Amino acid sequence: MRPLRYSINVTLDGCCHHEAGLPPDEESMRYWTAEMERADALLFGRVTYEMMESAWRRPATGAWPDWMDEWEVPFAEAIDGARKHVVSSTLTDPDWNAELVRGDLGPAVERLKQEPGEGLWVGGVTLPLALADLGLIDEYELVVQPVLAGHGPTLLAGLRERIQLELVGRREFRSGAVAVRYRPVTR
Repeated sequence: MRPLRYSINVTLDGCCHHEAGLPPDEESMRYWTAEMERADALLFGRVTYEMMESAWRRPATGAWPDWMDEWEVPFAEAIDGARKHVVSSTLTDPDWNAELVRGDLGPAVERLKQEPGEGLWVGGVTLPLALADLGLIDEYELVVQPVLAGHGPTLLAGLRERIQLELVGRREFRSGAVAVRYRPVTR
């Protein structure tokens, strides 16, 4: 069974909104590119899928936008080319290397996990909460940014039951950010 990894940038006070002052730097983008490249497929809710598509889909011209720094291009290429699964009841025809996840969430994600490969990657806020409540997340990977946002959605707000985790990896960045990886203690 391939593992499902939840990965996200988060502020020190737990805010996980993309506008909470979490600008990428070259070192963190290299890290996220490597993480993206080791995933067989990405799993998104509609909101995250559309947000990522608007930022990272290769334009029809084939040229990346002017706002993108050269060191962001490898990440853009990795996410643009990745296979994607989208959980949505309103999206009808995702077309960014994506297919809709149909049926009940738990069994549908279990089927994705049963496919051969190295792992699935999920990002966002709402979908990971549902997956955590179902006990389907095998690894939590947080890049904790040295920022206090003071507002915005927080990581896994509303989780039904406590999940005990064990630290399985840690990496410090020059920016002061720290990447931490945890796995649930009991399965």
